Amino acid sequence: MTVLDIRIGDAPDPRLSAREIEVLTAWLISDSKAEASRSLYLAMGTVNTHLTRIRAKYSAVGRSAPTKATLLARALQDGFIDIDQL
Repeated sequence: MTVLDIRIGDAPDPRLSAREIEVLTAWLISDSKAEASRSLYLAMGTVNTHLTRIRAKYSAVGRSAPTKATLLARALQDGFIDIDQL
């Protein structure tokens, strides 16, 4: 199966927690991890830990997301963020 074969709604669910979705979306709309950590009142290490776990969950369901761009694509596909929020 290629990326083109996966459609919204048909993609395997990475089963992100509410907090992981919150961290992911804050980072995606921010210019940096530091900005996201400040906006959520979290340590930068905590943001990094969440992003590492998020990437691992996507990899576990066969939808790797090694870059911010691919994580953005996954978040859009899964409805965690809307294009208007960017």
